[in-house]
This record gives sequence, C-alpha cells and structure tokens, in this order.
Amino acid sequence: MPDAIELLKTRRSVKPREMTGPGPSAAELETILTIGARVPDHGKLAPWRFIIFEGEARARAGEVIARVFARKNPGAPAADVEAERRRLMDAPLVIGIVSFTKPHPKVPAFEQELSAGASAMNIVTAATALGYGACWLTGWFAFDRDVLDGLGLKPDEKLAGFIHVGKPTKPSEDRPRPSLSDIVTRF
Repeated sequence: MPDAIELLKTRRSVKPREMTGPGPSAAELETILTIGARVPDHGKLAPWRFIIFEGEARARAGEVIARVFARKNPGAPAADVEAERRRLMDAPLVIGIVSFTKPHPKVPAFEQELSAGASAMNIVTAATALGYGACWLTGWFAFDRDVLDGLGLKPDEKLAGFIHVGKPTKPSEDRPRPSLSDIVTRF
C-alpha cells in the first residue's frame, strides 16, 4: 500500500475506457465504501448514500440512460443511442454517489452537499490506494430527473456523480495542476 502523502500528491484519474477487470473484491468494496462514509458530516446527518452498479446492473442502468436519451432526442442516430447505453460499461464497477439534504437549524444544505462530495473523493482515493484506477464523472444523465427516477432516486435526491473503478490498462498521464502562487492568498 502506498504512503498516504505520496498517494495524495500523485493520485490521477483513470479514464473508464482505460480500465478493465477485475474490479474490487467484496471485501475491497466494503473497505472503499467504509472509507467513503468516513467524511466530515456536521450533525451526523449522513446526507449521502451509494448505489453499486456492477455486472448486469451496469447494462440495466445503461438501458435507462439510452431510453431517456432516445425519447428526448428523437432524431438521434442509433450510434448515439448505443453510446449512451454503454455509459457505465467500461469499468467493472461504478458507484453512484447520491446526495440529499435534511432540514437542520445548524447545518445548511450546501454543507451537506459538500459532505457528499467529500464522500466521493474518499471513494476515489480509497480505490486508488487499493491499486485500482478511479474516475469521478457526471454527464447530462447525472442531472436528468427522468434518468434519476429510472435509477431509483427519490424526488429529493441528486446524483453527485458516478465513480468508475477498475484496473488501469496503462499508466495515466498527469494533467497540468494549478501553481500554488495562483490559488493561494494570505489574509
């Protein structure tokens, strides 16, 4: 297992199309999800939950996405509908991070949404620490109410994103990162 500081300094997203199986074992997935649930959570509200898409569930979710896409884009070429159908098929595991807020006198909705984002990042980091590639993605379908309903989200739930997890097929290239002098000020 890599040193924590080195892992955090060098973590990179891996494109789902550059992932293969096998995905995490049941024990590894439990570890990933346990770490995903261990985030700042003012008020102990747990304003997030996880949906696991693996195996045939990825294809069933893709059918939901393709059906909504085809209905909303009646003139779309068959190839475009097929691309939508395959949205969750590249990585062997996809974890949906569902975000919702609860009325609370001391914890604003924004803070609860940030907790869901922290959960997603912990999942990405945990998967990476276990030797998997991981990528946090959204896309139009992550914000489309018809897709969310088709995936079983409640009316008050949103999707913070999909975390794709699998074995990298090649080293991931780094991207330019901001210079600290451009993003840090002192008060």
